[in-house]
Amino acid sequence: MFRILALVVCAGVIGVSGCASKAETAGTLGGAAVGSAASGGGVLGTAAGGVVGYEAGKVYDEKHK
Repeated sequence: MFRILALVVCAGVIGVSGCASKAETAGTLGGAAVGSAASGGGVLGTAAGGVVGYEAGKVYDEKHK
């Protein structure tokens, strides 16, 4: 249940941004996976990891345009 909620939160981050790039999507998913592992599967850790990963993907895109 909590993992589904975390995935919905991460999907919301992508949805709010409109069309996410491949780097932003990969960053969100990778960050969520790392956040989930670091927090022992906690929702807050997963969501926070997804947000941090999304921002990392966004920065990557800005630097490589």
